[in-house]
Amino acid sequence: MTFHSMWAELLPIGRSSASGGYRRFAWTAADADCRAWFREQAEARGLAYEVDRNGNQWAWLGDPAAGNAVVTGSHLDSVPDGGAFDGPLGVVSSFAALDELRGRGVQFDKPLALVNFGDEEGARFGLACVGSRLTAGQLTVEQAHRLTDGDGVTLPEAMEAAGYDPEAIGPDPERLARIGAFVELHVEQGRALDLSGDRVGVASAIWPHGRWRFDFRGEANHAGTTRLADRRDPMLSYAETVLAARREAELAGAVATFGKISVEPNGVNAIPSLVRGWLDSRAADQDTLDTVVGGIEKAAREYADVHGIDLDVVRESFTPVVEFDHALRDELGRILRKDTGLKVPVLGTGAGHDAGILSGHIPTAMLFVRNPTGVSHSPAEFAAEDDCVAGVRALADVLEGLACR
Repeated sequence: MTFHSMWAELLPIGRSSASGGYRRFAWTAADADCRAWFREQAEARGLAYEVDRNGNQWAWLGDPAAGNAVVTGSHLDSVPDGGAFDGPLGVVSSFAALDELRGRGVQFDKPLALVNFGDEEGARFGLACVGSRLTAGQLTVEQAHRLTDGDGVTLPEAMEAAGYDPEAIGPDPERLARIGAFVELHVEQGRALDLSGDRVGVASAIWPHGRWRFDFRGEANHAGTTRLADRRDPMLSYAETVLAARREAELAGAVATFGKISVEPNGVNAIPSLVRGWLDSRAADQDTLDTVVGGIEKAAREYADVHGIDLDVVRESFTPVVEFDHALRDELGRILRKDTGLKVPVLGTGAGHDAGILSGHIPTAMLFVRNPTGVSHSPAEFAAEDDCVAGVRALADVLEGLACR
């Protein structure tokens, strides 16, 4: 199948007719359809298909037990009303790159695997990269079993309903030991390649990033009869904190976003008793990130004191800076400029990826494909088909250079 035909086949799955975005959440019907698509693609190519203990899907060419395998792939799940490219581009491109290599008639000297990591976005249970975190031992079984979605369904319950065994999850060092290199292709989630005029780039590092929950607790009361002077309204402190986050990020050259909020009792005519907001913040280095988050929390506590609000701040997840394997990164650059002589741009990114989770255990690298708008996590996310095809060829070149020597 061509890249175009695979893309067209996958495109309707989990798409919302209302927003045009995607709702491919872990262990839902849309996720099951995506997983079925992956299996069909693997079996159509005669690859050995398997699902590991953490629900990640694998398609193998060659003997997995031989070791030093070259692996590529990404994820198929989405954020709420996300775009078509974030994740799926890397999975579709992995199959297309294999087809390209077979068309070239190359002979593989190492095993090759294609992978779809489960629950990368964390849209349902609030934690990103669950499948790869479990595999790498960065998420314990106990922690995973406590994950709960907005409807109160636990991760084990969701997995079991989807036909998978939640008691089997856990670290998978034996699987990781089989892998010599992992290369993830991804649409760029920014405009660096568009500004430089390049179709494909290589990742240098992932910024340190985390998620913090701010709980502002006040006093519920009648919105129409309570004097302004008598209110303990947590929404005021929350709103001021949102503005503080923007100021702190601008001053530091970082990013900080309150993108999710929960309000109780959530009535139009009621002063809230609780406003819970989730902060996502990222920066180029750890010191800068600490400064930004520390500044936001300091401002939040000052605002809370002024309004008589109680505040709790909980760090729910954190990923330190990830420097991709320098030798592998340099090898990708050498392979890609071998025929053209052009220097391949090297980019940092503020987005987290499965490649970043695995980097502490195996050599990992990433390729980025140009995104002309820079928009991501939105239905407006886009990459031109000729750029996608260029990404497939670049990935094929890299896989040939790594696995066919």
